[in-house]
Amino acid sequence: MNKVIETIMSRRSVRFYDTKPIPKEILQTIIDAGNAAPSGMNTQGWRFVVVQGKAFKDKLLSLAMPRYKKWMEKAPQSLSDMRKEIDAAANDPVYYNAPVIIFVIGSGMTSDFDTPMVCQNMMLAARSLDIGSCWVYFGQLPLDDMEVRKELEIQPDEKVYGPILLGYPKGEFPKSPKKKEPKIKWI
Repeated sequence: MNKVIETIMSRRSVRFYDTKPIPKEILQTIIDAGNAAPSGMNTQGWRFVVVQGKAFKDKLLSLAMPRYKKWMEKAPQSLSDMRKEIDAAANDPVYYNAPVIIFVIGSGMTSDFDTPMVCQNMMLAARSLDIGSCWVYFGQLPLDDMEVRKELEIQPDEKVYGPILLGYPKGEFPKSPKKKEPKIKWI
């Protein structure tokens, strides 16, 4: 199978990470892959904030956890059921104790279309380098905190499209879940 297709087909969200740090050169390669994404009129309206420091990660988690619990109280039962196993296995059900959190931040007229491609490129690059990744909605929960926004230097015209978690998987990469057949109309 073609290596690119193989990487796409084997990419899975990783939620359990080894504590082994990721070398800066590998992180740079992953960011460079994200930066190679297409953008409308080549505006490249994105930037990256790499969080590795324990103190800031602890702050993010302490702010996210109460919001996460409140959000889960209102979540549909099907989502609550799915999350029970993860919550029971992880003392951090938001960032999963990932060694690296990358906030992908975008702005501009086409950022809602462009920046998600940056995130996907990064996750595919990570997988090709045997690094696990997970895009986490819950990781955005502390972004209403002004100190966090200041630390990430989020401007009024910017939006966070990550965060993306990165780390070496604890154990094997997750197995592929069964995918639904694509809905296709051929004309």
